[in-house]
Amino acid sequence: MGESQGISSAPNLRDIGGYLTRDGHRVRTGIVYRSSALHHLAGDDAAAFDRLGIRTVYDLRSDPERQAQAEQLPHGTKYVVADVIGGTVRGGFAQLTEMLSNPELAWDLLGDGRGISMWTDLYRDFVRLDCARGAYGRLFTGIAGEVNRPALYHCSTGKDRTGWATAALLLLLDVPYELVMEDFLRSALYLRPLVEPMADAFAARGGDPELLQPFLGIVPGYLDAARDEVSRCFGTIEAYFTVGLNVDATMQQALREALLVRD
Repeated sequence: MGESQGISSAPNLRDIGGYLTRDGHRVRTGIVYRSSALHHLAGDDAAAFDRLGIRTVYDLRSDPERQAQAEQLPHGTKYVVADVIGGTVRGGFAQLTEMLSNPELAWDLLGDGRGISMWTDLYRDFVRLDCARGAYGRLFTGIAGEVNRPALYHCSTGKDRTGWATAALLLLLDVPYELVMEDFLRSALYLRPLVEPMADAFAARGGDPELLQPFLGIVPGYLDAARDEVSRCFGTIEAYFTVGLNVDATMQQALREALLVRD
């Protein structure tokens, strides 16, 4: 469950299936995948990706991210933009790339608990911002259509915007929250090949790698914050999908029928 597909250029590419729901169903495998960015797919990695048979890729990244790292997908794969943060990126978030080469800026943005606070607010934004709700609605409406599956969605590292997408979908399918959290935290394992070189380079510039943990790490409180925001704004995960994402009961049922099998 939640295991990497072994594609080195996308180390956090994994199947969301395999988890048991509260009522004894299991989430199907081979239907929906999550991933980090796919801009380095080539050679053996491209062939391994092609074997997954993915029909549709949903890109949750912002315009600057997509322009800096354009997708490399097999011919015929449908590509859908579902930008979660849109034009609402606040100053600090927009400076994160620059921060990696500037320890003083990193301290200004992330020191004294500011990083945890920023990222906690970001996860709440995934639930409450219009652009985020529109993007996630586009994603789940798309996945509900059989013609678009197997499907994959991703952001840059596959841990935050992608992490919430996965958590929301698994919660809708009635996977227990402890298993949803387990899947969320698993990104820390698979992202080590991406994260450790960033932390080492930051340290070489005189920075404290611990400062980067709110940005590069996986913090349980982030997912808790998004879940709490669902309860505060919508009451239930079903209402979040119906009212927040415009994914009505019929589409929710289509997701359940596509993704659940009696264990």
